Order: sequence, then C-alpha cells, then structure tokens
Amino acid sequence: MDKIDNQSSPADAARFDVRPMTLAVDRWMGRLIRFGGIGVVLAVFGMLAFLIFQIFPLFAGAKVQSVEPLLFPAGAVAFGEDEYGEVPFVCLADGTLHFQDSRTGAKVLQWSPNVAPRRVTAVRSYPRDGLVLLGLSDGAVQEVRVSYRLAYDASGTRRSEPVVNAAEPLTVGDGGAPCRDVWAAKNSGGRLFVVRQSLAGREHLTGLLLAERKGLGGKVRVTPGQPFPIAADTVDFEQVLVPTTADSLLLIRRDGEVRTYNEAGEGFAFLQSFRPFAGAADPRVTSAGLIFGNVSLVVTGAEGQQHVWSLYPQLQPDGMSLRRWGRIHEGSVLPGVGQGVYAAEGNKCYLALAGGKLRLHNMTTGSLRWEGEAGAQGFRQVAFGRNYDRLAALDDQGRLLRWKIEDHHPESSWATYFGKIWYEGASGPAYEWQSSAGSDEFEAKYSLVPLFYGTVKGTFYALLFALPIALTAAVYVSQFLRPQFRQVVKPGMEIMASLPSVVLGFLAGLWLAPLVDPCLISLLCALAALAPAAIFAGYAWSKLPQRVRRQVAPGMEFLWLVPFVAGCAWLAWQAGPFVEAACFTVKDVGTGLPIADFREWWRQTTGLSYDSRNSLVVGFVMGFAVIPIVFTIAEDALSNVPTSLVSGSLALGASRWQTVWSVVIPTAISGIVSAVMIGFGRAIGETMIVVMATGNTAVMEANPFSGMRTLSANIAVELPEAAIGHTHYRALFLGACCLFLLTFVINTLAEVLRQRLRERYKVV
Repeated sequence: MDKIDNQSSPADAARFDVRPMTLAVDRWMGRLIRFGGIGVVLAVFGMLAFLIFQIFPLFAGAKVQSVEPLLFPAGAVAFGEDEYGEVPFVCLADGTLHFQDSRTGAKVLQWSPNVAPRRVTAVRSYPRDGLVLLGLSDGAVQEVRVSYRLAYDASGTRRSEPVVNAAEPLTVGDGGAPCRDVWAAKNSGGRLFVVRQSLAGREHLTGLLLAERKGLGGKVRVTPGQPFPIAADTVDFEQVLVPTTADSLLLIRRDGEVRTYNEAGEGFAFLQSFRPFAGAADPRVTSAGLIFGNVSLVVTGAEGQQHVWSLYPQLQPDGMSLRRWGRIHEGSVLPGVGQGVYAAEGNKCYLALAGGKLRLHNMTTGSLRWEGEAGAQGFRQVAFGRNYDRLAALDDQGRLLRWKIEDHHPESSWATYFGKIWYEGASGPAYEWQSSAGSDEFEAKYSLVPLFYGTVKGTFYALLFALPIALTAAVYVSQFLRPQFRQVVKPGMEIMASLPSVVLGFLAGLWLAPLVDPCLISLLCALAALAPAAIFAGYAWSKLPQRVRRQVAPGMEFLWLVPFVAGCAWLAWQAGPFVEAACFTVKDVGTGLPIADFREWWRQTTGLSYDSRNSLVVGFVMGFAVIPIVFTIAEDALSNVPTSLVSGSLALGASRWQTVWSVVIPTAISGIVSAVMIGFGRAIGETMIVVMATGNTAVMEANPFSGMRTLSANIAVELPEAAIGHTHYRALFLGACCLFLLTFVINTLAEVLRQRLRERYKVV
C-alpha cells in the first residue's frame, strides 16, 4: 500500500498566499479609513470650536481705559465735545466758552456771550448735541449752538474748527428774578425751554413751547407760545429731569417723592407721584437719571440702593389699562451714597457714581459691565460718546477726565439669552426675541427660549404624525407584504425622501393651510378614525373562517384593509360638519346669531389665537419629510433579522404577529432607535417648511393652532441681514451652537441606548 503524504505540496500552499500589493492596499486603505474617521471627528469639533469662537465675545465684560485728563481754567461748570473728541470745550459760570486741542493741549478758541446789560446766572450744556443754554439775570434764555467744520492743513492733517452761533435771548421766566437753572428739549413738533427761579423765597418752574414747522423750500418757521407755570403745587424739589422728547417732566422732591407731569395743550398736567425708597431709614433720592429712550428712570438712595422705574401698562382700579410709572428692576447695592446717574446714548447702559467708585451697568439685565476708580470726589457733568466708545467727566477742579470704552455687547448676559427679562414697556418679565424695530430707542431682545420652545414644538408635532405611520409601515412591509409589492413600495418611499423641503413648505403654506382651514374638524375626524378602523379590520379578518382567509394569499390582506380603512375615513370626514355643529357652536360676534365654526369657538372658549398656518399644518408637512427616512432605516433593520429566528418562532406555534412582536422587533430594536433618532434630527433641523408654513413668530404657546419660530428658521431668516460682529449676529451663532449641542447630546444618548439594546438582544 502506497504511503499517503498528508502534507500539501508547495503549489497548493501557494494558493493561500496573499499578494504583497493586496496587503499594501489593504494596509493603506485601513489607514485611510482611520484617517477619514478622525478627520470627521475633528471637523465636527472644529465646527463647534468655530461657533464658540463667534459667541465668546458676547460674555466678555467692558474694557475701560483711562486717558490723560485735560486741564481747563478753574470755575468750569459744563463742557462739550466734537464728534471725535478732538476739540472739547468748557463753559465758565459767566458763559465763556474755552476750546482746547485734546492732542496738544493748545487753546483753540475763546468765545464770550454778549448779553449786556444782563448777566449769565445759569449754564447747562448738552455735550453731544453741541447745545449750550445760558440762563440770564432777567429770566431769559439764550441758546448757543456749537458746531465743527473739518479743515486740513498744508500737510493734509484733518482738524476740527469750532463755530459758535448765539441766538437772540427768549423770555421764558419771570423778569423779576434770575435763572437758577435751565433745560431744553426738542421733538418733531418743536422745542421746550424750562427755567428755574426763586421768587419770594419759593422755587418756581416756568416753561415755554416753541412750535416748529417746515415751509416751502425747507425753511423752518418758529412760533413761540406763552410761558406757563409748571408744578405750581410743589416747591421743595431739588432735581428736575426733562426728557429729550419734550412731552413730560419729572420733579424729585427733597423728601424722596418723584412727581411726574405730562404735556397737556399749552402746559403740563400732573400725572403721578411715587416714592422709590418708601420704607427705608432714609427715603431720599440722592441722584437720578433718565435712560436712553426716556421711559425708564434710575434712582439711587442714601443707603446705596438703586432702582429702575419705567412706564408700562398697568391695570387701574376702574379696570382701565394706563401707562404709569412702576418699578421693574432692583439693582445691586452701590458702595456708598449714590452721587450721580449718567446715561449712555444709543443703549441702556448708565454710569453710577458712589463712594469714589464708578460702576457701568446695563439697566435691562442689571449686569455690572465695569467698575473702577472715579479719580475725583464729584463730577459736575458726565457724558458718553455717541458711539459708546468714550466717556468724559468734568470734575470740580476744572479737569476733564476721559476714558476709552470697549464694550461691543453691553446688553449681553446669560439672563439675556436664557432668562426672563422685564423690558421697557412690558407689563412683566418674559422670554422674548425681537431683534429689530423702527425706532432708535428700541431695545433689542435676544431670548433664545422661545426659539427652543418653537423647535421642540415643531419637532413634537412632526414626530407625532410621522413615527406611527413610518414604524408601522416598516413592520408591515418587511414582515407581511409580499416581496413583489415590497420591491415597489420601498423605492417609492425612498424617492419621497428626495423631495425638496422648500417645495413641501410651499405646498404647506400656499395650498394645504388654506385647504385645511375651513374643514379642520372633518380632517381631525378622519385622522381619528384611521387607527380604530385598522384595528377593527384586523380583528374582523382574524374572526373570518379559515376557508375564507385561505382564499387570499399571504401578504395580500391589504386588499381588504385599505378599502375598509379608506371607507371609514371617508365616513368620518362626512360626519365632520355634524360634529362641528353639535359641539362647536358659538354666537357670531357681528350678528349675534349662532354659528358652527370651530375657529371662532376656539378663540372665544380658550382665549387663544387661531392661525391658518399653525403647528398642526407644520407637523403634517414635516411628517412627510420625516416618514421616508424613518421608514427606510427601520425597514432595513427589520428585514435583516435572521430568517432562522423567524422560522423557529413560527415552527414553535407562534403566530405571525406574535413572532414580529416577540422576536423581530426586539432583535431589530437598535436599528429602529437609530431610525427614530435620525428622523428626530431631520425634524429638529428643518428650516424651509417652518419658515413657509407658519407665521414664523417667536411665541411661547402650547396652542396647537398658533405659529412658532424654530432655531434653524430664525438663523435662515435673520442671518443675511445681521451685521457681522454685531450682537444680533453673534446671538444667531449662539442659537446655532445651542442647536448643535442639542442634537449632539440627544444623538449621543441615543447611540448609548442603541448599543445597550444591541447587547441585550444580540443574536449569539
């Protein structure tokens, strides 16, 4: 017997050798895949880093840097500046103006008023308006305008040259006493002058209104009125605040009472009085200032308190809602007695002086932007630059102290974006997003909470509609439908996923919403009938005799199911008008007759709004965008369950439904969770459907018949109009970062859940 050689020949062994080129390609492809995976991770975190880089400046405090002070003649009582702060001036008690070059310290110009035989007894300047008011010894007021013209020397260096123009004095107060103080304000209709005098040992305020009207050729015609007394019922006041709107007046008495007056024809009428520090050991108001916009007042007390009072609608005892002053904020305690409140121009910031310290606050958020040393015991006048880029203060020694300000986002804080803020004019704290308006005094509102709410609301209604349909369809197609029909249904669903969202949004806003609006009850009845009809159809089919059911091939049961469910939905649709007439009848507001109208019933019964473009329409249309994605992934997961598990379950006597519920779904649960989470990501990031199918208003209402605004829609609508680097621009990036983190966290949790379910139900 021949010896059998069990060893393979060299030729046979060579068959299992791998070519060096194949090994090299495999090795490099593995490295390339790892490099690509790392690149994807780095790209994701790079996007997050870019978003953080854009929003980081929002939460940086103000930077204030002291500049070398300017020395002026002693006795300066007021000051002013040009637009660039290059040629400031001070005004002496006799009305003389001294102009000085801030770069060289050289004297530029000196101007003196010509009011003889009268003399100047009061001076007030408005630094950013170039206005100086001179109160005279006979109660008259002279208006002095300071302007600057640009000039260039031989070397081409730009310089500002001051020009002083003095108007003829106006008789405002009583000619028997000199002016002790003077104020002016201007609005679209004219100007207001107010003077303060001491007559017979009593303090008096007198006002004068000048009506201005533009004629042909742009010439302004000025019509002076008659002087009128102000606040004749109070004399013990120590501070007067005249808003720039020239339509109101605030007097602060020595006992801490604040009295307000409003324009009433040819004079001012008493409006309201309040005591900001009532109940305190020392209720005096030591300093006060009107904030930009003239509807908010910051007051400080002898114990370092600082409160903010504002005009907003308040319900009166007679049931009417009137705009009255009320406290809206209570600021942090100052380091001493409040000595001054000075408002910025263009935003809601103000400077508070107390205990030798300067504190820069934002009125709305209450945040402390900066704190530093005052450098003086007291200030005669303080003014911010028009662009909120500098600060100047005139002290008692005639020095003009100056600071540079770098505070690009003064209204930003964590409370701004995620807290309740009491804004001017509102009746209480609220979450609000409103980034633009038509007036300069408008205060931008950047709360992201309504956008979060709208995002969650839209996602909820979309998934509420999409998940039941997508998941049940995936189960039916993968486990019950015949293969030849499955080859048609699944590609059709995948084609649905390619529909552009802008087309769906167009159909939702311009076609579906008007179509659904008049027959909403019929639609809801039809949708409510679908699930019971399908359950009843399945139950009825199971009760049919075997000989009847055997006439229908397995997987063809839909020939009975679809017509039955469609018929039930049609009957429910036809019953909609009867249901509306029976349950939703109200009186018509115009005629008083009963009408069957769900929309009017909803408004009258719940007090909520009803919009034709509402959350239900959005959810319905967004569901069509989500269904194909969830269906495709879930169907693949269900179809990939090993057939041995399904055959074994059926062989042990389980029914087809029992097999699906107990074997197929637990085995494919990780894939189903992935499908749901990918559908969630599709819904939460949807933009065009939300923009076109809702009112796109940032409201926080659980009302299913109101609109909403999502984070993604807000970014798409407002980012093209946001100025680069502006607070609005960075707030949009903050919303994008929050949306990024929200989806990242939820997807991470979903992946952890998927892995645990996979380990639990894995096939050994």
